[in-house]
Amino acid sequence: MLALHDAIRARKIPSAEIVVVISDKADAHGLALAAERGIETVVIERKGRKREDHESEIIEALRERRVDLICLAGYMRLLSPCFVKAFSRRILNIHPSLLPSFPGLDAQRQALEHGVKVTGCTVHFVDETLDGGPIIAQRVVPVLAGDTVETLSARVLEQEHQLYAEAVALVLSKPSTDYVGSV
Repeated sequence: MLALHDAIRARKIPSAEIVVVISDKADAHGLALAAERGIETVVIERKGRKREDHESEIIEALRERRVDLICLAGYMRLLSPCFVKAFSRRILNIHPSLLPSFPGLDAQRQALEHGVKVTGCTVHFVDETLDGGPIIAQRVVPVLAGDTVETLSARVLEQEHQLYAEAVALVLSKPSTDYVGSV
């Protein structure tokens, strides 16, 4: 979120603004960081609620603010078909691997355990599947001898910050009907 905000302020994502940061956890660190930058924050707790009730409230909050594009960051839950349909081709996610390899949690651990020579990060449109949906952009990160989960994760994160901003700018520059994996 901060990397996207920085890219917007540096005009790397033209004509964009972060309208709101929504979290399901009141103590999410991103909320405090967003508030420090003057970005509206909203907490929509999911604890003890039906998924459809929780997501309906998020959809309503996004529609009230006329959000055009949703950028997920650290949202560790699959979105329902109803939510995805409400914002079809307008939800992006960043994942720390070269999808379709190593979806889900612990992507760098998976990469190291499989002995791959390269990994990276992917920005994709969100669908109802785990880390699925059409790929918008990817960035390769070499796996170095002696890498640990921590060292590899740090290098991937650096690339994620750059790639997410580039992918958002690309998506916003094209009508959603024209975009079909042109990167």
